[in-house]
Amino acid sequence: MNRLITIVIIALGAAVLAGCNSAPKRDPAYAPVRPPMPPPAPQANGAIYQAGFEKAWFEDLRARRVGDLLTIRLVEKTDARKDATTSTKKDNTTTITNPTLFGTTPQLNLPGMLPLAKTKNLGLSASLSSANDFSGEGESEQSNELTGSISVTVVEVLPNGYLMVRGEKRIGINQGNEYIKISGIVRPADIDSTNTLLSTKLADPTIVYVGDGPVADANALGWLARFFISAIFPF
Repeated sequence: MNRLITIVIIALGAAVLAGCNSAPKRDPAYAPVRPPMPPPAPQANGAIYQAGFEKAWFEDLRARRVGDLLTIRLVEKTDARKDATTSTKKDNTTTITNPTLFGTTPQLNLPGMLPLAKTKNLGLSASLSSANDFSGEGESEQSNELTGSISVTVVEVLPNGYLMVRGEKRIGINQGNEYIKISGIVRPADIDSTNTLLSTKLADPTIVYVGDGPVADANALGWLARFFISAIFPF
């Protein structure tokens, strides 16, 4: 009994310590990229300026090299609505009359087969009818909006001059964490003079907004509830 109590106390202590560790976690897939190191300084040749180490006095401050920063304004807003109505109806009737063979109508006499019904002079006529009616209706509506801003880094310059960017913002709020992750391809001509780009001009975008902590756990369904609303539930 003492050993069991000790194990329970240790488990509770570990759970408490794990709950206290609410620091945001970094995602390596959205980690920034460092700019490449400059080449080593060449031997002095007596000139004032050394090739490859000059600094331009007048240049565009827009992102264009690996490691440069770019601010993306999130202006995502989507509205979708879908209605579907289906109705089918089918009626089928088949009748087979008693045939005539060689001028006579075949009759069957099955004594003893159906003791409670008439079993004499049974004809070969048959009749079959069926009806099928189906109607279905569905409706779906979705609306999403995401605003804000996030700074990303250029991770690659494509051969056509386009920039591949990615970045992540981590915010820890009241025992919970919020994550905003974004990646995509940027056309330099879409970057304005303040080195800012609208998220609607980001090609092949991946925008993720998720959170963790007690609030996110409270909004998540348990595994048993997910089973009852899943497609594998037979009822």
